[in-house]
Amino acid sequence: MALPRVAIVGRPNVGKSTLFNRLTGSRIAIVEPTPGVTRDRISAPARLSSVLGERTVELSDTGGIGVVDRDDLGPDVEREIQRALERSDLVLFVVDARAGLAPFDAEVAARLRKLKKPVMLVCNKVEGEKLAWEVDAFRALGIGGDPFPISAQNGDGVADLEEEIMRRLPPPAADEGTQRSTFKLAIVGRRNAGKSTLVNALAREERVIVSAVPGTTRDALDVQVERGGELFTLIDTAGVRKRTKHEDAIEFFSFARSYRAMRRADVVLLLFDASERISAIEKRLARYVRDHYRVVLLGANKWDLVRAGLEPEDFRTYLDQELPGLAFAPIAFLSAKTGQNVAATFELARELHKNASVRIPTAELNRILEKAVESRSPGSRGQRVKISYATQAESSPPTFVLFVNDARLIGKTYLRYLENRLRELTPLGEVPIRFVVRDKREKLLGEMR
Repeated sequence: MALPRVAIVGRPNVGKSTLFNRLTGSRIAIVEPTPGVTRDRISAPARLSSVLGERTVELSDTGGIGVVDRDDLGPDVEREIQRALERSDLVLFVVDARAGLAPFDAEVAARLRKLKKPVMLVCNKVEGEKLAWEVDAFRALGIGGDPFPISAQNGDGVADLEEEIMRRLPPPAADEGTQRSTFKLAIVGRRNAGKSTLVNALAREERVIVSAVPGTTRDALDVQVERGGELFTLIDTAGVRKRTKHEDAIEFFSFARSYRAMRRADVVLLLFDASERISAIEKRLARYVRDHYRVVLLGANKWDLVRAGLEPEDFRTYLDQELPGLAFAPIAFLSAKTGQNVAATFELARELHKNASVRIPTAELNRILEKAVESRSPGSRGQRVKISYATQAESSPPTFVLFVNDARLIGKTYLRYLENRLRELTPLGEVPIRFVVRDKREKLLGEMR
């Protein structure tokens, strides 16, 4: 059921990440002229189209071979490149036509020859007739057949490249790509909270680089994990810190991708170091997931390092004070480094996703709300609200539309009251609930227009 794997490799700044984004039709990888931006092995499905039909592959972007990393993570980057190469069915060896044939291109070619994997030589940044003449110079590398000219930035030649990739891949298996991810779990938090360590623990392999250096992870990395015959996606994100402390454009893009990961995830695991006090960063992330109605699980990592005598109940009380508005969210006490409660944390996230997908029958929903209004009416100045009808419009998060006689009579306090009643009487006790209030005045205004 696994997809064929295609790895993109080359020296720094030849346009690997630009090509990755072009083929996947996304902006997953950060593109910046600074050498060494990509560190981890970034993988994503890419839907290729040609006269041969369509086929989905698992595409992997890698760090620049031989890059001198400013945080001395070069050996870690090299290990991730090697893993991508060993797992691949086809390697795209990318070179830069604008820069010309470089001595280090020959070193990369020698390394790939030892690998004994199918290789395509992709000559990038071929924009204009003058640069097209430079392509033949790369034949001297003696690998990958004829150089394949493209412009990943402009898209020139990429359609032909897709067709050639499909020609060089092994024939598809009957059940290729039939398995789909059940849900996406995004792990967010501030720097050095243990996010990458947790991803590796859940994946049961060293899938992302773990370092004591703050800001090691830059891209939002999707990691496919199979458990019990089901496929899940873990999203490792860059550590968040105060906006005023962003050092460069790379950090800004990392920050933006972390927030995008929260929006596209089914469940957000807000991870924090339980041995330290909750900071303004966790509070900002908590507000974001609350305001966007994201299904959230609180993760108290490094629980093995907390002071003796601190009970989980006391810590929960502390969290409710520091992170108001997330009192409904469950908390997992774990240690990603030792493996303590890691599996249980994953199962809790999966259960949250399941509960958030529940649909409440309309009859049951209206019965619950009718009794809630009877017990406590929001009416004022002799007026009384009447919920004519209620229905569930969406799930994940559960969204309920209330049709009332006068929406002005229902404030946030009363909606919280209705929310709590739904939590008590349905499986939605630990997931966000969203209300949309509609009244007859809107219909009248519409008719007047």
